[in-house]
Parts: sequence; C-alpha cells; structure tokens
Amino acid sequence: MTQVPDSVAAKHYAFPTRAIRAGQEFDPTTGAVVPPVYFTSTFVQDGIGGFRGGYEYARGGNPTRTSLEQLLASLEGGAKAFSFASGLAAEDTLLRAVLKPGDHIVMGNDVYGGTHRLVSRVFVPWGVSISTVDMSDLDAVRKTIRPDATRILWIETPSNPLMKISDIAALAEIGHATGALVVVDNTFASPYLQRPLSLGADVVVHSTTKYLGGHSDVLGGAVIVNDAELAEKVGFLQFGVGAVSGPMDAWLTVRGIKTLAVRLDRHSANAQAIAERLVGHPRLDAVYYPGLPGHPGHELAAKQMKAFGGMISVAVKGGAAPAKKFAESTVLFQLAESLGGVESLIGYPAEMTHASVKGTALEVPDNVVRLSVGIEDVDDLTDDVLGALDRL
Repeated sequence: MTQVPDSVAAKHYAFPTRAIRAGQEFDPTTGAVVPPVYFTSTFVQDGIGGFRGGYEYARGGNPTRTSLEQLLASLEGGAKAFSFASGLAAEDTLLRAVLKPGDHIVMGNDVYGGTHRLVSRVFVPWGVSISTVDMSDLDAVRKTIRPDATRILWIETPSNPLMKISDIAALAEIGHATGALVVVDNTFASPYLQRPLSLGADVVVHSTTKYLGGHSDVLGGAVIVNDAELAEKVGFLQFGVGAVSGPMDAWLTVRGIKTLAVRLDRHSANAQAIAERLVGHPRLDAVYYPGLPGHPGHELAAKQMKAFGGMISVAVKGGAAPAKKFAESTVLFQLAESLGGVESLIGYPAEMTHASVKGTALEVPDNVVRLSVGIEDVDDLTDDVLGALDRL
C-alpha cells in the first residue's frame, strides 16, 4: 500500500475531494487516516543543520501547519499559502510585506471594521495613506487610485455587512494597469463559492475562524499568493514576526475544511430561503442578500460565485431601537460576534463588529442587523427570525 501522492492537490480533482485529501497523507508509521497533531516546539537535528523534513523550530514550521497550508493553497489555486494566528495577523503580515511609508492603499468603503482599523490606526501613523471607495463603482475606483503611490487595491466581496458585490476581474485589470497589488478578502464566500486568483487577483486573505474552520472553536487567518517574490517576503515575516497558528488550531481548521463543501451548500440554501421570506416584510426597509434578483450585484454574484453564501443583513424600520430589539429577541440565532459556524448567529454591526468605524465614512447604519445563517433546519430558523420581527 502506498501513500496518496501530492497530486491529490492537483486541479483536476474536484473541490470536495481536495478539501478532504489535499495535504492530508495518512501517517506513514501507523497508517492512521487522520494525520497526527505535532505538539512540539522543536525538532531533533541529524547533525548541525541536518533538518528532518526541513523542520527546525515550531515558529518556522510544523507539519500540522504545513498540511493546512498545502490544503489552503490547493483550494484557492495558489502557489503558496501561509497560516496565521488570526485573520488580522494574516492581513498585518501581508501589509508589512508590501507597504512602506509614503505608500497608498485603496479599500472598499464597506469592509470589515477590524481591517480598516488595522490600516487606519497602525499603518497610517507609520506613514501609509488610505482612501475608501465604493468598489462597485469602477470609475470611482479609477479616480481614487494614485498611479505613483497606490500599492494595494483591497477588495472584500461580498462585503461585510452590506453584502455589496465587487467585480474582481474588472478591478484586477484596473489595479494591474497602475501596478497595484490586488488583494481579495474571501472570508464571506470561501474558496468553495469564489476563487479570486482565477479571476485575476494577486492575493487572497481569510479569517479561517469563519467558514473554513466552520465550528466556532478555532481562531486563525491565511494568506494565499501566486508570486514567488511576494511569497518569500510573507514567509520571512511569518517566521520573523511569529504570529503563526499553533498545531491544534491548524488541525481544527483542517478538520473543518473537510466538510466545507457540504456545509456551504446548506448555509447557502438556508440563507436563500430565509432571505426570500424576508423580502417585503413590513418591519424591514431592506434585505441585503446577493441571491435575491433585486440585489444590485445579483447578476455579477451569479457569475463569479458558485452560490450566494450564508450571510444576510437587514435594515429594520424605525432605526436603532427596534434593530437592537430584533437582534436581542431571536432564540436559535444567538447574539454573538463572528460568523460562518454551523450554528446561526445574529449581530448588531454598529456596536459590535464595526464599532471601530463609528463616526467615519465606513459607519454602518444603526438599523442594520447581520445574520450568519447556520445549517440547522431551515423552517426552524425562518420561524425564529419571523417571530422576532413580529414581536417588534
């Protein structure tokens, strides 16, 4: 009996196959189907500099982390992936690898609040400048880019929390025309629903805490790249700064990814059904879900995504008070930050996930509530949401 070859990561295998098998060779010593978790901080050398498998010290590499990185690279179609302790640690490392004082970054005006906070409060004082723009307005993006200074065009699609859809291929052309690196935060979609590198992006980032982990029990982040020079820079900072994922975190993320395809099918189906039931509800001003034909990004989302995902946002009539009451009134949708787990969550972005951008151009309207639709029974979830709205 022979081990499964590295070719399992090859593109000719379907996504669900690679999600289970890429980077996951069985243990050659025992034949264990699930590779072991390597709980070790250091590795014995065969003489000075004689590293076994290239491993020296856990900050520089761990076989469990390697298996996750191989898996992520395969699923996103990238040449190299890097796993980090959190999504923001991944973003920070990428930004350090690319930016220097005097550089400029263009970012969507509806991105995760923590991403904007990282740039505006850490990198701006260092000498980097930032501009935000509606990424669905291509002419506005062109006008915002500074050909002599813009180093990064940062895209988040679907966006958090207003579910705006950006044209990755068109934005990649715009960014590359001026020499900007095109980065896509693919957290909401996951590589199962959207493949930014195949659409022309240079880099993909993830909070692996969300759909990739999928069970609300692990924190992590990832950077996936195709360019060898950029990979070398990110790899050096991963080692030199050290915000790496631990072996158990890496193992839990791999465990979650194995069911990513079946989970996202269910997340998407549940969210689609709930969004359709919410359209026209008398207590709502708007339903933000790209799977709805009336969503301004519906056709583009249908073109660049496999399905529309598990995230819905709604605008509650009457402003902040009823919106907060709604967010605090559901039963199955638990009030908590984060998203992408098998269980349904509800949040009030203005004071939770996006509190850091309150008072800025990125401020989330105070009547918006965000739903992370889980994989529970869709009728139970629908009744929970409708019941909470009816009690307003």
